[in-house]
Amino acid sequence: MEKDKKSRVESQESRVKSPFLFVLLGPTAVGKTETALRLAQMLDTPIINADSRQIYKDIPIGTAAPTAEQQQLVRHYFVGTLALDEYYSAAEYERQVWELLPTLYKERPYALLTGGSMLYIDAVCNGIDDIPTVEPETRAMIRQRLKDEGLERLCAELRLLDPTYYAQADLRNTQRIVHALEICYQTGRAYSSFLTKGREVQEFKSLRGSRVDIIKVGLYREREDLFDRINRRVVQMLELGFEQEARRVYPLRHLNSLNTVGYKEMFRYFDGEWTLEQAVEKIQRNTRVYAKKQMTWFKRDEDIHWFHANETDKVLDFVKNRRSNTCLSGY
Repeated sequence: MEKDKKSRVESQESRVKSPFLFVLLGPTAVGKTETALRLAQMLDTPIINADSRQIYKDIPIGTAAPTAEQQQLVRHYFVGTLALDEYYSAAEYERQVWELLPTLYKERPYALLTGGSMLYIDAVCNGIDDIPTVEPETRAMIRQRLKDEGLERLCAELRLLDPTYYAQADLRNTQRIVHALEICYQTGRAYSSFLTKGREVQEFKSLRGSRVDIIKVGLYREREDLFDRINRRVVQMLELGFEQEARRVYPLRHLNSLNTVGYKEMFRYFDGEWTLEQAVEKIQRNTRVYAKKQMTWFKRDEDIHWFHANETDKVLDFVKNRRSNTCLSGY
């Protein structure tokens, strides 16, 4: 009898330690930060940031990064950790997150990831092709050839080096054609040979012999409400000193880290192409367009549990129940 009781207790402890990951997602300005902070406090766990621009230093206003006070309240990973000129990718993010999770799971059998960068979230949840990093020399060489010879000539070369990828590529997408050629030159292999999604999803979710269950929670608002929040947030950014921040990084405008909504428009204002009022209107419009793209992407994922952004208590109850049920369900 005592042996059976001990066995049940050990079995329950084993199930409680089965790790899983909560992912809080949604479009820009929907209100993820506030909900994430409350979730993190309830779960007593850090926040893993999934915003591809907040990871860079020196641009906290334009990226709406968590404030110093918010980061003191809850520990954040992947916020303000990279210099603007450092190369980074969704593949690198995926690797670093899955290297971090075992450390977090030593403290508790769950973790919280939140953000709106579709590719970063998809990389963590579904895996990503293991494509090599392109050396700066190779990147510079291909981009110079693009400038000298044009896109059509590069497409013709891609057809010779990688006919498989050429047959499926969007030949008008300069960035993808250039990247495919970079990989061909860098590795001596066809770019298409790396597009394998190397691991099966379940194998990818396996961590130190334990299955990691991913539970996605999405926040939404009505279109008019979301767009109004976006418009007001741009104005608030300016009040917080966004113009001064953008001027500080203006000499680095060529960097990929600054090739994003907000900075691109401000740079054109600095160049004299637009007035400040025009730049602000463009930032608001382009941010709204980006939010629509985010929602289109997320709506394709049937695994997301959606809540109105004002229903924070319902989100907390849902996560609390799933945490209890998942931890004790034998996963």
